[in-house]
Parts: sequence; structure tokens; C-alpha cells
Amino acid sequence: MESRLFGTRQLKQIPQLKRLTDEERFAIRVVASVLPFRVNQYVIDQLIDWDNIPADPMFQLCFPQKKMLSPVHFNTMAELLQRQAAPEQVKQAAHDIHRELNPHPASQQTLNVPKLDGVPLTGVQHKYRETVLYFPSQGQFCFSYCTFCFRWPQFVGEKDLRIAATDPIELFVYLGRHQEVSDLLITGGDPLVMDTRRLEKVLLPLLSDEFSHLKNIRIGTKALSYWPYRFLTDPDSDALLRLFERVVQAGKHLALMVHFNHWREMQPEPVGKAIERIRGTGALIRSQSPLLRHINDDPDVWRRMWQEQVQLGVIPYYMFVVRDTGPRSYFEVPLVEAWHIYRRAVRKVSGLARTVRGPSMSAGPGKVEIQGVAEIAGEKVLVLRFIQGRNPGWVQKPFFARYDEAATWLDQLRPAFGEQQFFYQEEYTTMSA
Repeated sequence: MESRLFGTRQLKQIPQLKRLTDEERFAIRVVASVLPFRVNQYVIDQLIDWDNIPADPMFQLCFPQKKMLSPVHFNTMAELLQRQAAPEQVKQAAHDIHRELNPHPASQQTLNVPKLDGVPLTGVQHKYRETVLYFPSQGQFCFSYCTFCFRWPQFVGEKDLRIAATDPIELFVYLGRHQEVSDLLITGGDPLVMDTRRLEKVLLPLLSDEFSHLKNIRIGTKALSYWPYRFLTDPDSDALLRLFERVVQAGKHLALMVHFNHWREMQPEPVGKAIERIRGTGALIRSQSPLLRHINDDPDVWRRMWQEQVQLGVIPYYMFVVRDTGPRSYFEVPLVEAWHIYRRAVRKVSGLARTVRGPSMSAGPGKVEIQGVAEIAGEKVLVLRFIQGRNPGWVQKPFFARYDEAATWLDQLRPAFGEQQFFYQEEYTTMSA
């Protein structure tokens, strides 16, 4: 199948968009001038129900919507486009808006950046003791872009916002010096947009005895959803699967961390065939997604998604809370509502699908899970715990927040029982300073 790509400049070449009004098409152009937009022919033909736009969840997932920008930001950009302002003016306006959208939440460009001989490592993050993230520069785009993506700064053409490494040598040196690291997550963008030869340059050196402490290698990808032919008919798809086999045969646990945001992404026949080929290499597939207004804020969507993943051999892994960046106001769901959606969905599936954890916030201090609502000593509270933390000692320690039906992120919660701060906050403040 053709893997034709469409960006902002090619919007007029998508004939299905003629079903929208002129105003709706212009809104897409306005928002796409600020937030990244890219879609391929496979998504257009196989995933979107064009009889149900703009409400269709897959259309919402891939095409910008007017309310993804605040009225002020939208009107600013719309006015520039309407009067055909110079490209430099449009670019500057987009730059100014980007700075107001919290482009790097959770201290990604500060606390997460490790150092090698006192020099910050470009394209590497080390937030949790056991896990390092690597961002190869050749993988800094995707087969299509998700409108909610918290990695949007990687794609807007501003170098100071990007996290990217041009050469893996420094990564190898860093991993060699940090024997506590057992897990490497290769992320992006999408690392599987890279050709197999480039991916080999990252993976194969890690199979040597020097890196025997590195037990698990993860690859974050949306390829199964947006381009399953990456594992079927691309010129180097067979070579990619052989690479997976070599990693597994070397004794590493290889996991593809895939993103399914709606069960419809699993319906096309090539997806099942791709999953079968990947599993045949010995690699495991784990699925994760944020809970998203307009796309999957329905327990039955999650129930069906998890059930079908188990049938296909995919392990449900995480339900995330949408990150506090970019167009979060369009997608966010209050934490209490998120917990109710999770609970209603998970109680309708068997134990094989209850591997999924969540709702989880990947916040500055760590991954914080909403475990439920309870009444303790006469006070209604949210029960929370760290699934992962900057200090490993925080992990699995329960703590409590005042019940708040409006809160959508950790920093909006307040400690319960009259406490002045959560147990981790003093130490985290010291880390941040």
C-alpha cells in the first residue's frame, strides 16, 4: 500500500475534507500552523469513518480541531492567515504560542537530563534509577501525528525544544558507567521510522557482555496503528524482524511499547498479521494510551480495546492521564472521572486484561496512580501511590489527597487530613532547586 503523507500544505489534496464546512477546514489549517499535523494514506483510508466527521474518534486523533487552541491563540493565528501575513510573522506567532503551552512538562529538560563527565547528554533522559530513555535524531517524526501528543515540541521545527541524539556512542559510554540501569527505552518521535540499518547501530552494540546489566530493551512505537506494513511489506521489514530475533536470542527482553488509543485501530487485517510476525520473533507487545476526551472517554471503549488486545496477544499495560502540555484542555478528563472510567472498564474484563495499570500521571516526581476514592476518618479522599518515582523509596507508598472532582493533574490536588504537603514534596523541591 502507498504510504503517502499529508501535512498542512497538502490539506487541499485530501478529498474527504470537502465534507467539512469552509470554516472547519480553515480551523484545521489554523491549528496546524501551531501544533504539528501529519497524516498518511493508510490512516485516511483504513481508520477514519468519514461519514462521522468531525466527531469520529480517529479523525479527532489525527486532525487538529479548533478548540485545541485557546480562543486568544486561535484568533491570533487566524488573523495572520486571513491577511496572508509573511511566513516569518506566522512562524514567530507560533513560536510565542509554543512557549505558553508548557512544551516540556515534568522537568524533561532539567531534572531528567543526565551528565557525562559533567556535560549534559543530548538526547538522553534518566528520570528513574533503572530506566534510561534514548531519542535517536533519525527517529524524530512519526508515521502520522496524534493530536494529543505530549512530544509535540519534537515536531514543530524549533531546535531548542527538541530532544535528539545524533550518535549513540555517548549513550553506550553512559550505560557502561551506570550498572544500575536495567532498562533502555528507545523513543522519539517513533524509532521505527528509522531504517533497520540505523536501528542496528543502536541495538547491536548493546548485546555485548559489556552491557550484561541491561536486561530489557523497549521500543516506543505507533507503527502498529499507523503503518502496520512496517512489519509486513516495507523493503526492510524482514530485516527488522531478524533484528528483533537477534536481540531476543542474545538474552534481552525486547518489548514493543505500542499505542492503541481506540479499538478501531486494531480492526484492519494487516494489524493482526503484523502482531503475529512480531510475536514470532520472541518480542512482547505492551499497549498503553492516555484517557482522552473526544476519543476514548468511555468505559466500553477501553473494555473492548483491552479484550481485543488480549485476543491478539498484546498485553494491556497503562492507562495514562493526558499530560499537562500542548492541547491538554481539549483532551483532559478530571481524575475522579478517569478513575471511574478505569474501574467500570476493568471490572468487565478477565484477569488476563487486568495487567493494565492506571489511571497514571507521569508527573515531575514520578508516575502517580489514582487507586480510588475512599472515606477515612470522616474525610472523603483520593487514594494515590507512586508506581515509579525519582526516589525509589517513594514507590508503592500510599498517600491521600482531598477529594476534588475538578482536578485534572497532580499539582491541582491538595493533601488530605489537614497536612500542609504530600510526603514527597520537600525532597522533590530540593531536587528541583
